Amino acid sequence: MKRTHLALVCLLAAATLSNAQNTSQPPASEANQSSSAGQQPPAVDKSAPADLTQSKDSQSATDPAATPGTSKDRLFFALPNFLTLENAHNLPPLTTGQKFKVVAQGSFDPIQIVWYGALSGLSQAEDSEPGFGQGWAAYGKRYAAYAADGTIENFFVGAIMPTILSQDPRYFQMGRGSFLHRTEYAVSRIFWTRTDSGHGQFNYSEIVGAALASAISTYSYHPHPGYHPIPGQNVPYVASDRTLTNTASVWGTQVGYDTITLVIKEFWPDIRRRLRKHHDEQVMGRVGE
Repeated sequence: MKRTHLALVCLLAAATLSNAQNTSQPPASEANQSSSAGQQPPAVDKSAPADLTQSKDSQSATDPAATPGTSKDRLFFALPNFLTLENAHNLPPLTTGQKFKVVAQGSFDPIQIVWYGALSGLSQAEDSEPGFGQGWAAYGKRYAAYAADGTIENFFVGAIMPTILSQDPRYFQMGRGSFLHRTEYAVSRIFWTRTDSGHGQFNYSEIVGAALASAISTYSYHPHPGYHPIPGQNVPYVASDRTLTNTASVWGTQVGYDTITLVIKEFWPDIRRRLRKHHDEQVMGRVGE
């Protein structure tokens, strides 16, 4: 089921990276600000991005409408991106309440209705997990399963495990350096993260949290154990999806999806600035006519 999700995100990632190669360096004004600021983050994690002065167009932790220490940014101006910070500096850790609040805001955002609807439609078209069947009732089951999968995984990775392990669920954008270096940094965050105290640590929240979410998803509300679709007729037996192998597959696909998403998060601010600059130039051009 997650494969449809992963394929769609791969397409978005390809589009993002094709634009990011030309925008991997920050604007000159930001580079000058960062060098003059000369600040370093409190984290001991040396692979984390250096402290930068916040750019005027970044939707980051100082947004008064956001939960303190989070953002109101959206990937592609639509998908919630509230746990991604660009040009962040000296931020306190999120409290337990803040972790759960920001995850809930993203998980129950209205755009998710459209997102899960699209994923469910693709899943139905390719007859993913045939135990669901076809027709509107089957579509409803797929929709409910996708919504549950996303919500459970979000809470385990972004709130439950980070609270238990005192880890920081936020992604701190590097925002500078070569395209390859920034991509390597983004991929490494799937395995390495910050603790609430600012130290570097293996990302148990992602790896273990995704595994727990996959197990709950596979063994609870997904199609029942193997069955004959039409009893008494010569119709191929539908094997059970509730297996350890399928759980591992769902877990691997979810981690892969999260890895691609982190790469998109790293370069999205560059693309957003580029799009806004292009829009402003078009507006100024029309005004000057």
